[in-house]
Amino acid sequence: MIDSLFSKGSIMRFQSFFLGAVFLTLEASSVAWAAQPLLTPPELDGVRQQPSVRVIDIRPAEAYAAGHIPGAVSAPYPRWRGPAANPGQLPALDTLTQLVRDLGVDRGTQAVVVSSGADSSDFGASARVYWTLKYLGLENLSILNGGLKAWADAGLPQDQAAPSVSTTTFEPTLNESIIVTTQQVAARVGNAQVQLVDARPSDFYLGKVKAPTAQVPGTIQGAVNVENARWFKPGTSVFVSTDEARELAARLLPDPKSETISFCNTGHWAATDWFALSEVVGRKNVRLYPESLAEWSQDPNRPMDHVPGRGSQILDKIKGVFG
Repeated sequence: MIDSLFSKGSIMRFQSFFLGAVFLTLEASSVAWAAQPLLTPPELDGVRQQPSVRVIDIRPAEAYAAGHIPGAVSAPYPRWRGPAANPGQLPALDTLTQLVRDLGVDRGTQAVVVSSGADSSDFGASARVYWTLKYLGLENLSILNGGLKAWADAGLPQDQAAPSVSTTTFEPTLNESIIVTTQQVAARVGNAQVQLVDARPSDFYLGKVKAPTAQVPGTIQGAVNVENARWFKPGTSVFVSTDEARELAARLLPDPKSETISFCNTGHWAATDWFALSEVVGRKNVRLYPESLAEWSQDPNRPMDHVPGRGSQILDKIKGVFG
């Protein structure tokens, strides 16, 4: 009886099952760990050689050629953006789809976005690309906290070789829950359950300065100002800890609404606020308005706050011509 229960075959089958379960558990925990929204340089260095990991360097091509994380592929930030008059606009879907395929990214890929790390504003590029990949339906996404500067400061390796990657057959499944259109924003202005968040520096929010892409200075009516630079350690592009981010969100936005919409001039700084609130803090139903004020301000009938009087606007234009 005992011999039949503990036969050699039974023991081998049990060992095989046990080892398989352990392997799957370790693999799952490894993926979950690697898929954190923010990775430190040592964390990325520990997983970058895994076949499922793809490091995407969004710096200019010449910077990439001079030195990059070994195995990283190049996809400069402008390739993820719209035309000069409306940079926040998403490129055509087929263009983005082919870009993702050419980078060797597919459903099972852990994509890690790397920017220069020059300053807090630079982080917006990583956040915008991260958001775009998530909009296309990808889930296993991370940003290298501090960018390539943090990588170099940590003394980690770089090379100049451009890796050869196989094109995938990736097909997007659009995540409409993280995007909002101009028409949808217009329908939400004045809704007490919707929080509009302007990610720009306060001078933009208060209408003291205007981006070239905007028709008039000011902000969308009812918006509050959460400057994108608030999420970083002073003077760096290193994002604060999760606990610090949650404390900051609780202080700046103490009354969470059923929906939050982040915007700026062209959807760059706004991507940082979206990333902070959605991916790090974990608030629900946070959306990005990609075109932002570059599009919103083109129609004078769309409601805005902090718009200077017409006389002030004319004076500013004269200063721009002769100053």
